[in-house]
Amino acid sequence: MKKCIFLLAITLLASCGRPKQQLFVFTWRNNIDPGVVTEFERRFDCQVVQDYFDSGEAAAVKLSNGGTSVYDVILGIGNDGISSFRGLGLLAPLRHENIPNLKYLDPQFAHPPSDPENQYVVAYQIGVVGLFLRKPKSGIVDDSWGLIFDPARQLGSFYLLDETRTCIGAALRYKGYSLNTTNLRELAEARDLLVETKKRSLGFQVVSGCRQQVLSRKATVTMAWNGAVSDDLREDSETYFFVPREGSTLGVDNAAIPAKAPHRDLAEKFINFLCEPKIAAQNATGVGAATPIKEALNFLPPEVRKNPAMYPPPEVMSRLGFLKDLGAQTKLYDEIWTQIKSK
Repeated sequence: MKKCIFLLAITLLASCGRPKQQLFVFTWRNNIDPGVVTEFERRFDCQVVQDYFDSGEAAAVKLSNGGTSVYDVILGIGNDGISSFRGLGLLAPLRHENIPNLKYLDPQFAHPPSDPENQYVVAYQIGVVGLFLRKPKSGIVDDSWGLIFDPARQLGSFYLLDETRTCIGAALRYKGYSLNTTNLRELAEARDLLVETKKRSLGFQVVSGCRQQVLSRKATVTMAWNGAVSDDLREDSETYFFVPREGSTLGVDNAAIPAKAPHRDLAEKFINFLCEPKIAAQNATGVGAATPIKEALNFLPPEVRKNPAMYPPPEVMSRLGFLKDLGAQTKLYDEIWTQIKSK
């Protein structure tokens, strides 16, 4: 009996000293609810280590420079960037038999044009670009991009979002054009509109900086993603967010596995875990983002589920569009963005 107890103690001590398997996640900052991470670590007896990027371009560069053999999961590839990540050989094919919870994806957010069979990516979060502002004293807000693009309707000082496709897309929608146009005349009109608007603005900032300027009352209006300002709307009753009636960008951030991920099996378990309806609801609530997991809506607090800023009603959704991966023609947007920034 004493010998058995001794052997059991030795076994326990050995297991306690064994380092846990680690999962390395590359993502935007504050993009995963800490409680969700803790639950995954508990359930799969592992440790999640996060590293952060501040743009899709920066993520691609880091993965290209050896990151594909360092990271296990990347969270935050937009639909318009899937082809470039695939073209650079940065992503591993997903083994669907290991991700059965794909069945819970809302069909309207699954199957992006650049990956219709979800061979490489899975929708993780969704968002929409609109205007975040301090309510005027009248309480009346004209729900239009004209609040920044029309000098006669400008409410006050404002910031533009420092994102190529979404910022140009707002100008295109205000002009009545497609978010994904490659028509040179239409793109020139959007460029000229943004050059003029830039002169009246306080400049360009990333979304975290934009929202902070409105909260600190250094600006009246800013372009913003709805998820970035969801907490602000609850905490500051004088703020307001809307999707302009002319239409806007509907964005999807995707999860994927780098080409040489060291822990591919655990990475697929993590993506499958994130697609569980209850987990997806907890994660969306925790980070203030909308979830593409349809059944997760049943587990959201009513005030979140019915918040039109987070989950736009059908009439608003009908005015939204996805940014498409334009391949080689993406350079048209890069060129006019350079012109806008330089003038």
